[in-house]
Amino acid sequence: MDNTDLIKLSRLFKIMGDPTRLRILYTLKEQEMFVNDLATTLDMSISAISHQLKTLKDAKLVKSLKQGKFVLYSLDDHHINDILEVSLNHIQEHCEHHIE
Repeated sequence: MDNTDLIKLSRLFKIMGDPTRLRILYTLKEQEMFVNDLATTLDMSISAISHQLKTLKDAKLVKSLKQGKFVLYSLDDHHINDILEVSLNHIQEHCEHHIE
């Protein structure tokens, strides 16, 4: 792996390392949602959700689809779902007492 790929991977993990963004990703893993539905589900303001969605979209972790005057968000592709699944499995199996 070359240095450019390592830097990109580091940026990906940094973006995914934020608890709020992880909550959004795991929610979108279950179903695509509009911003207002995400805000209600996660008990956050629409502006806070929108700010985090922009970061996730810029990183190609989520995608959007305009439906009328609303925007529907979902995970960008199956790789994101796989990353979330593998990461959760790893911490459940191996990191029970090691990460705080």
